[in-house]
Amino acid sequence: MDLNSLLTTMLSPESVSNLSQTAGVSPAQVQSVLGSAMPSLLNGALAQSQGSDTAESFANALAQHAGDDTGSMASFFQNVDMADGGKIVSHLLGGDGQALSAIAGQSGVDQRGTANVLSAAAPLLLSLLGQQTQQTQQTQPAAGLNTAGLMGALLQNVDMGSLLTGLLGGGQTQTAASDTLHLAQEQQPQQQSSGLFGLLGNLFK
Repeated sequence: MDLNSLLTTMLSPESVSNLSQTAGVSPAQVQSVLGSAMPSLLNGALAQSQGSDTAESFANALAQHAGDDTGSMASFFQNVDMADGGKIVSHLLGGDGQALSAIAGQSGVDQRGTANVLSAAAPLLLSLLGQQTQQTQQTQPAAGLNTAGLMGALLQNVDMGSLLTGLLGGGQTQTAASDTLHLAQEQQPQQQSSGLFGLLGNLFK
């Protein structure tokens, strides 16, 4: 699954409709929150995968969520653990609430509604990332790609703004997403610009 496929799954009509019911907000509000939040969530996943004190626990979380059944969004969101999702959001965005407030302000959805959307969506994000991790490790074992490597390859040379604009529309969303992803790429370790990561980056385009 490349980043486009991941975002397409997260923002599909089926996902948005069922997430809307779970979070208690409108489908349009779900789209607005996710359009504003996805760059920051992926930034957080990248940071968690690279942190010396978080990489192992993040890899374990991806492995655990990889087993989630994402074949039916209706079933997934009916059974989603909102408390677990809230913890995931806290890890990815930081526990001080500033990023959540910023997303709420940008999306135009109140903070409670924003938190509900993200708490329901975060487990799906980890499930999709976990499934991608397992698939890559099974199909490319010789590459020795770890979780940090996967996150770097997934985000490398990707214009998230264009992807989100294509799925949702809106120049403001595109600008914010592009700026945030650019920051994430700048924070990647230097070794991720090597030939191996360049090759993997091409695979995930």
